[in-house]
Amino acid sequence: MSAEEVLTAFRRDAPYLFLGAAFAAVGMVTAAFAVLRRQRDSLLICFALFAALYGFRLWISSPMLAMMAQGATFYARLRGAVNYVTLIPALLFFISLGLRRFERAVGYAAVGFGCLLAAATFLFGDSPHYERINSIAVISASGFFLIRFMASGSAESIAPEAANFDVIRWGLLIFVGLVVWQNSAQFFHTSLPLLEPFGFAAFLSTLGYVAARSTLRRDRQLEEIQKELEVARRIQLSILPGEFPPSSNFRVAARYVPMTSVAGDFYDYIIADDHQVGLLIADVSGHGVPAALIASMVKLAAASQRAVAAKPCQFLTGMNSALLGNTQDQFVTAAYVHLNSESGEMRYSAAGHPPLLLVRNGRVTQIEENGLMLAAFDFASYSTAVHKLEIDDRIVMYTDGVVEASNAARDFFGHDALCDLLTRTRELSPAMAADSIISSVRQWSGTQDDDLTILICDYISKRNECSEKTHPRC
Repeated sequence: MSAEEVLTAFRRDAPYLFLGAAFAAVGMVTAAFAVLRRQRDSLLICFALFAALYGFRLWISSPMLAMMAQGATFYARLRGAVNYVTLIPALLFFISLGLRRFERAVGYAAVGFGCLLAAATFLFGDSPHYERINSIAVISASGFFLIRFMASGSAESIAPEAANFDVIRWGLLIFVGLVVWQNSAQFFHTSLPLLEPFGFAAFLSTLGYVAARSTLRRDRQLEEIQKELEVARRIQLSILPGEFPPSSNFRVAARYVPMTSVAGDFYDYIIADDHQVGLLIADVSGHGVPAALIASMVKLAAASQRAVAAKPCQFLTGMNSALLGNTQDQFVTAAYVHLNSESGEMRYSAAGHPPLLLVRNGRVTQIEENGLMLAAFDFASYSTAVHKLEIDDRIVMYTDGVVEASNAARDFFGHDALCDLLTRTRELSPAMAADSIISSVRQWSGTQDDDLTILICDYISKRNECSEKTHPRC
């Protein structure tokens, strides 16, 4: 093969080689974009594969490359296999747009047929019979989809996800028409100019438009969802109480770290004055928006029980009645404690919630008085545990996300580690101790798998009243 022959072949193939390189570049750029988005988008993936494969097919099928690889068995088999699989991503692209069941069946049948021909060619070599069979299949499938898509009265009747589907009709008509024309040539034993790649260029432009518009629309929808979640997050934070009001007998601090923008953990100060305080903590099953909506219902249910705030068992019974049948099969665990400085008593009830922890004289004691979870059973009943309060007692309530936080080895943070932290942070103020515990849990887990909420209350007396400037615990 002389240099002149190679140069002549290159000049003849130059437009197709240029188009092949352009198509392959478009495919690679689209694939890179799909990877950078970090979201699985079947439209983009199929589009990228179709463009890259078609460009590769133009290069591997060029006469110039055939002259250079003359007699190479691998090259001949690879060229035939690529020819049969090129249209597979295009079929998958249309399937991803949302075809009807019969049309999807036809598409998947054509995909399987193409894979079968490609495998046979690569293993046993190409054959004119394969090419004729492939041409018949391509003409049939192309005609079917052309008639189906061109005859559709509206884009939404075929592809609800592709609002701009009408744009690609003319590109599809040009490309499919040239595909049918090119594949029909061998049955008439005639040589036709290779115009199919130019039709593909037109079709590629319209497909790119549809894919880009679909992607941008989904990104806008995601942006709107994120904005709505941010509003929901602000609303949810607004239903949580602010700083605990000044009190001569109690110091209270709470920390709430949701796993996502909104979450199902909740806490509230039911009563807050110099002589008594009612502290509620709750955890809705599940995560995200549904749990957050139910958490707002928990607040309303708790507010409706203020009249019995001094009686924890009645308080939870009333909450259960208010929530029952309104939570869409989700349930709520909760714990409620009422502290009274005049009687020196702590009254505690819970509904399927982790036990309250009492830190006294450097020791951590677990107090558990559990009934059934809220919003699940109409026959649920609750009892109240009564304990004497002592000066400098620390009461700790938390959700299960704290003790069930797991590290890379899937080990839980655990109850023992929490008790050890409570002992070591005993001399810190409730706010500082809560910050230290949340920080330790997050460092342990690395990634947060659940909402984290902790509520700490110190019982002091007027005799021990002090300020943060004089004592770290206050």
